[in-house]
Amino acid sequence: MAKDRPEPELDRELPDLPPELRWREWMRRIEAVLFASASPVPREDLARVVGKVSVDLLIEDLAADLEGRSFEVAQVAGGWMFRTRSTYAPAIRAAADVGGQLLDLSEFDVAVLAAIAYHQPITRDGLKNIFGKEISRDLIGRLHARDLIGAGPRSPRRGAPYTYVTTKHFLVAFDLKSLQDLPDREQLEDAGVLSETGT
Repeated sequence: MAKDRPEPELDRELPDLPPELRWREWMRRIEAVLFASASPVPREDLARVVGKVSVDLLIEDLAADLEGRSFEVAQVAGGWMFRTRSTYAPAIRAAADVGGQLLDLSEFDVAVLAAIAYHQPITRDGLKNIFGKEISRDLIGRLHARDLIGAGPRSPRRGAPYTYVTTKHFLVAFDLKSLQDLPDREQLEDAGVLSETGT
């Protein structure tokens, strides 16, 4: 067995390459990192593999390089990742085993998830106030099992009930950069999707 050797230092600046090849190499490094990652990669992590240049400009050029391909660079959940273009979703469902990746949520599940997203942190009692009925532990468990929600801070109310918040996976699943990208809350309230009653 080989001894554990430290990895060689990564040359980020690439001073021996001509400028156009240096830029191309930095783009390819970012492409490799995104390809290897199953979750969004934040700017700080991408900056570790390139010189003192703008990660945003490298991402823009990489995105332009991928025009016409079946996948793209998407900015979600505070980072970037590769995603298949939505045009190819029917082909993927027809040929690949992606059943476990599909959200497959009922309309009510989505409504509860939206209420959590807009009112977080929120307790089950808070959800009951919004929907006018008890929200089952099974539904909460389904959303939690899919990593769409997680436990928030304990409520300061009597008994310190658990609260629920959305997760980074929620942002990825719904293609959101952050919670600020949620649809306008007032429009959803006007449409009756969300109640104006509180948490």
